Amino acid sequence: MNDMTLPSLLFALLIALLIGSLYHLIRGGKFLRLLFYLVLSILGFAAGHLIGLWQGWTLFPLGSLNLGMSSLGSLIILVIGDWLSRIEPKEESAV
Repeated sequence: MNDMTLPSLLFALLIALLIGSLYHLIRGGKFLRLLFYLVLSILGFAAGHLIGLWQGWTLFPLGSLNLGMSSLGSLIILVIGDWLSRIEPKEESAV
């Protein structure tokens, strides 16, 4: 199992925040939407890295960080989270 050092954790956090910020730049929105994207990006980045470790998938390794799988996880979670957050609830018809 890979040991994540403090510098690699900080670098992973920096990359995840960069991906979330770029997604916000493309999609737009207010400050709360930016925070939402940043949190989703961090969660997706961690999930992508852990899934890559679990399955043994490696894509663009950088030291102990699986940069490719982590970035892919971040983008997937961002797109799904953004899509789910924009779904409007149906209005109930009065009977």
